[in-house]
Amino acid sequence: MEAQTQKKKEEYAIVLDFLPHGYPFDKTPSHKKTAIVQALGKNRFVLLELVPKKDVFLRPYQEVYIGEGKREEIHHIIGKLPLERMTAAAKSELEFVVKDLVKKTEPDFVEFFNKAQPLTTRMHQLELLPGLGKKHMWEIIEERQNKPFESFEDIKKRVKLMPDPEKIIVKRIIDEVLGVEERKVFAE
Repeated sequence: MEAQTQKKKEEYAIVLDFLPHGYPFDKTPSHKKTAIVQALGKNRFVLLELVPKKDVFLRPYQEVYIGEGKREEIHHIIGKLPLERMTAAAKSELEFVVKDLVKKTEPDFVEFFNKAQPLTTRMHQLELLPGLGKKHMWEIIEERQNKPFESFEDIKKRVKLMPDPEKIIVKRIIDEVLGVEERKVFAE
């Protein structure tokens, strides 16, 4: 039973930044510094700090395996990346990586629109998306009762004056990752 309640760990991450000589602020002598990878977990959008294997060079947008089995590029996971350590390069790549992941897993996010539920008697999960208020929420609920949504395009067609579903999902994820939003919907 406990295994079911445990959150599933990330198996893959997308490289946001690669620091071959470690952090510039690290006072460790340069010959003892380890390379650092700042990455975003592919499924749960967790910011991670990783240590690559010796003589491995990684590029932004590269997907790396970080699961339990044999890892090709990553030696070990330090843990969650504190926001204050996130490099400017990692921050600038974040939006592109999130957009790409949302595009590649569109059916999962469309499913969110089809299955989102009330959180309280006054608040619905759909209202946590930027730009969606009660009016859009009720239109989405009404439309999905007639027929489940099939794509972001389908949502835009059937819900009047709907903000771009892909863009609002991306914005919400980035806000969650960067700690702007306390209540998590998509990111851990």
